[in-house]
Order: sequence, then structure tokens, then C-alpha cells
Amino acid sequence: MQSFRTEIENPIVEKDIIDLARKIELFREGKIHEEKFRSLRLARGVYGQRQQGVQMVRIKLPYGKMTLQQWKRIADISDEYSISNLHLTTRQDVQIHFVSLDRTPELWAKLEQDDITLREACGNTVRNVTASPTAGIDPNEPFDITPYADALFRYFLRNPICQEMGRKIKISFSNTDEDTALSFIHDLGFIPKIQDGKRGFKVVVGGGLGAQPILAQVAYEFLEEDQIIPYTEAVLRVFDRHGERNSRHKARMKFLLQKIGFETFVDLVTAERKALKNKTFKVKIEDWKAEDVAGYLPTKISEPINTQDSVVYQTWLSTNTFAQKQEGYFGVYVRILNGNIHSNTTRSLIEKLRGYIADDVRVTINQGLLLKFVPAANLPYVYSVLEAHNLADAGANSIANITACPGTDTCNLAISDSTHITSKLEEVITQDFPELIHNNDIKIKISGCMNSCGQHGMAHIGFHGSSLKAADKRVLPALQVLLGGGTVRNGLGRVADKVIKVPSKRGPEVLRVVLNNYEENALEGEYFNDYYDRQGEKYFYTLLKPVADLSTLKNEDFIDWGASEQFATEIGVGECASVIIDLVATLLFESEEKLGWTNEAFAENRWADSIYHAYSVFVSGAKALLLDKSVSVSTQTGVIQKFQENFVETGDIKIGDKTFNELVLQINQNEPSEAFAKEYIKDATAFLNLAKAYREETVEA
Repeated sequence: MQSFRTEIENPIVEKDIIDLARKIELFREGKIHEEKFRSLRLARGVYGQRQQGVQMVRIKLPYGKMTLQQWKRIADISDEYSISNLHLTTRQDVQIHFVSLDRTPELWAKLEQDDITLREACGNTVRNVTASPTAGIDPNEPFDITPYADALFRYFLRNPICQEMGRKIKISFSNTDEDTALSFIHDLGFIPKIQDGKRGFKVVVGGGLGAQPILAQVAYEFLEEDQIIPYTEAVLRVFDRHGERNSRHKARMKFLLQKIGFETFVDLVTAERKALKNKTFKVKIEDWKAEDVAGYLPTKISEPINTQDSVVYQTWLSTNTFAQKQEGYFGVYVRILNGNIHSNTTRSLIEKLRGYIADDVRVTINQGLLLKFVPAANLPYVYSVLEAHNLADAGANSIANITACPGTDTCNLAISDSTHITSKLEEVITQDFPELIHNNDIKIKISGCMNSCGQHGMAHIGFHGSSLKAADKRVLPALQVLLGGGTVRNGLGRVADKVIKVPSKRGPEVLRVVLNNYEENALEGEYFNDYYDRQGEKYFYTLLKPVADLSTLKNEDFIDWGASEQFATEIGVGECASVIIDLVATLLFESEEKLGWTNEAFAENRWADSIYHAYSVFVSGAKALLLDKSVSVSTQTGVIQKFQENFVETGDIKIGDKTFNELVLQINQNEPSEAFAKEYIKDATAFLNLAKAYREETVEA
């Protein structure tokens, strides 16, 4: 096994990293099936790239927060293991690319020295918990949602109930009714409320973008603060048991709600309450005030800098800064083109800004940065530092700041470019519509495919990568144009309409035509989406049809942005939400491993965790034997029912007086007590022994 020093004080984290190294070695030796290994590494933030032989590593930053030391650590890691680029994502993560698989355990170990994790950044898990970057400093927020986002992140990290779900779960916390964390596109979204003097949250559930966007539904107009973690746990338990597991296209929460209906979903969630680890969970907000932490607030006041009379500076000041609720301090937004920032730039910024800003940098959902607690006197200095690094562009939250996923640069699923064209679209705004630098009401977003990692599905003006076929049968890169999406407020949103598909090289012209038409014909004070609704989808289709005309193609239209060769579609297999169908032997081996976790949790008096691990033993073991009979089942409830029909009722497996359903689903009929855990583990152990014995007899026969 590869040898390296972890220097990690946390034994749980150290075990995680050593286990990853061991599994990589077993995979290299052919002892772990490729599909199973993929599931394992994804849950540890290691994601396959478009380029063979290298990985993208996703670094999980809850609510996008980095200390300056953490930011520097990530930059140093990118130099040592990657290509010196940090990619900021719409999920408030940081990604580094072109990493060797064999070096990922060592990379992870070095990140953990500054309390940075890769765990559950990818795969069928609870992904990064996102939040409004202005949480804690926004003058309009009812209260700081940061401690709640942090508590939820920590509660479900390594939690047994969400390690191997059918698909990923995305959770957000917005800090005001403006809903800047986009709750309506999340599996679970929380918006803070105060009712009768008590803190709580509006809760929405079942939202998602992707190829089939669905808006979230309201679960609670007001759920008291101590109930949000128990409710989330109940939702995850239901999703784990009833969610689709064979068809990845139908395995999200939104499709489960669509399949069983919202009322049934609510009933199932309510039924889980008895089995929850915690019926209430009080977040310790009294211990949470970041600015009171030693070394958090700025300690330096800069010398006066003569920038305040500059028109450019004043524009930056009006579009990229805001007064915090803490008097005398300002938040400063930083635009980052395509979310890409070089490690050298990162270190230089840290060196020059340390002491002049808070020790707290937030990654924003539009792939930029937010600097916090900047004293008013330091604003000219901060501007001068950003300007020296070419990072002082105005309009941080305006139409000029376009969100884009990496697209064909690195992603397996991308169809056409989404990054090089972004700079061209931003040029259109800067050169043709400079006054729109102050417009924060229109958002432009672009993805390399229909899956909406760039969030094009909820953009006012959106694009996603596609392809078209010319009359001579040649294929050219294309953009699907979408219009009319966006945030409404308070958990409500709009899904953009697909209007027309155009050659990619004509994307800038689409933007010119749409914005010119809006400027010329909109009523005084009419917002873009109101104008879009008034004119209608067919109007914009007709408006853009000349731009989509394929009879006027030129040779350059067959070469994608940033490319030098003729376009060809090269779509690989996506990994972000892959559903794994394991081999029988692998599943039984996995069941034994889970039984080990079961006994370990029980020995540590973690009764609820041990019970859920034992439940997984039942399901994995049953699924293994069903696969041996070529019985395909798409949900865990289906596994339980089909095992009863194909093994218990046939007499192949004898489990006593109970049905298999009754035996397994004791999990949500009992309190998670020591006594129940002991009996349930005993039943799971006995069942696994029966399953292994049956398998051995079958193989011998």
C-alpha cells in the first residue's frame, strides 16, 4: 500500500483517508469492481474528468466559507497536485483538476491539516450545504442562518442514512426573502422567519434543475428552528428507502414526489419521526458569533489612497460593495471570470489583504468571492489591490457577471463550450450595453449541456451546450437559448422556457438582439421577465429565428469557441449522479463491511447509527441474492418486497415467524434504544449469515 503520513489528529478522518488509499490499491489490483470503486471515490470528492487518467477533486466548503489560511492551503495544494488553478463553483465549492488518482489520499490528508474536507463532495450523498454569502452581515436578514447551515452540514457528514442514496441531495439556506441561495431549485431549501417572537424557517422540498426542471413545493410556512435537522433526517430516510435506484434520470427527490404524491410523501416523513436519533435539535446560536473569534476582524487601517474621485472607483463602489449591518464595515464582491483564479493570484491577494479584511472569504453562487468586514477606510486600498490583480471589474451581481460551468474544458457530459463564450458574452455587455453594469435584475447563465450545472434553467437569459446538423450533414456546436427564468422571492422561482437553438458562434448576436429589443420596446420601469411575459415565447422565437438560420453558415461556425479543430460531439458517461448496480460478491462483501460499522457504532453507544447500518446490511444482502436470480428492483422498498416473494415465500431463506418486510422495517417502528439496537443487529447478523450460506451453496451447485 502507498505509504504517507497523514498528520491528522482526528482518528475518524485519518481512517477515512487510509481507507481511500487501501481501496485505490485494491482497485488497481482488480479486487474491487470498477463501478463500485467509482461510487466509493465519488463520495470522497474524486470525480472522473473528460481527459482520461486524471481526476477532478471537489473541495467541500460548507456555505462557501474559507479562512485565509484555508484559501492558501487550497492554492498550495493546486500547485503541488494540480495545474495551479482554483475553480469556484455555483455550489460554493472549489474544484481542482488534472489530479492523479493515486495522489488523492495524500492531497486529502494535507487539506485536512486546515480542516478542509473532500468527504461527500460528490456521489449519492448530501452535497455541500450552500447559503447566502451575506449571511451574518446582511442588514435585511431576520437572523444569521450560518450556525444552522453549519450544524446541518456537520450533522449529516458521515451520517449512515445518507451515504448511499439513489442520488444526490442538495440543501440551501437563504438569509432573506430575496432567496439569494435559490431554495426553489433545491431538494431542501430553508428561508428564515420569525413568528410570535420565535425563530424558524420556511421549508421547501423537491426542487431541482437538470434536464427536467421542477420547482420546490412548500413543506412548512414556518418550522421551528429546533425541528429543521429532525425534519431533514426524516426526509432523507424516506428518500433513501423509496427513491429510485436503477434509472439515474428518475432518481432525484423531485421525481419521488411526482411518483408518490406530496401527501403520501408527507405521511411517510411523519411516520419516520419515531425512529429519529433526535426528536429536537437545538442549534447553539449563543456560541456562534464569528466576529468575536480572535483574529477574525481586520487589524490594519490602510494609508489614504487617492482613488475616491475616480469615476471607475465610484462605479465599483456602487456595484461591488454594500454596508453591513455591523456599523462601519462593508462587504466587497469580487468578480472572477468563469470562477477560475490562479494559485499565484490567490497567494498574492492573501498576502496583501491579510489584516485589512476579515479572516473569512466566501465563495458565492455566481462563482465569485465576498470579502467581509472591510472598514470603510480600507475600501480604497482593497480596490487598489484588486485592480492590481485585474479583479476590480464592476457589476459583481449584475447582468455583466455571467455564471458558467466548466463545460467541455473538463466535463464528461458537456456537449459544447461554455467558458470561452462567456468572455465573449461579457464583452457584449461591456461594449454595447455599458449602462447595464448597474442592472442586477437580469442574470445570464450558461452550461455545457442540459444538466444545468451553470444554472441556465433558472436564468433570465440562459444558454446550454448542444449541437446542430447542417444541410451537408456536418455537425456544428450549438446553444439552446432559454428565456424568462429567475428568482421570484420567498421560495418561489421561475423555470426558463426553451425558445430556440442557434449555432454557438452566434451566441453574442442572440444577446445583442434580445437586449436591444428589450431596451427599445419595454415599458418604463418594466422588468425583463415582465416584458418577456407580455411578449410571449413565440415572439422571441420569431425574433431570434434569423439568427438560427443554417442556410448562412460559414466554416468558422463548425469550430467551437476556444477550439482549433472541427467540432465533433464527444459525450462521456457522467459520474456526478451515477447509480451503481453491484456484482453479487461485491454486495455481500459490502454487507460484511457494513456489519462491521454496525458493531463499531454499537460499541460506541451510537444506537441510532448502529441501527441504520444494520438496516443497510439487510438491504445489501437481499439485493445481492436478488441479483443472483436476475431480479432487478429500483427501490429499497422493492428490494424488501421482492426478497420476501423470491426467497422467503419460496422457502429458500427461512427467517422465522416474521415476513422480511416486518423484520427489516422494524427500523421505523421503534425508538433507537440500546435494547432495540441489540436485537436488530442480532437479526441483521443472522440474516447475513443465511445470505452468505445460500450464496455459497448456489456457487457450489
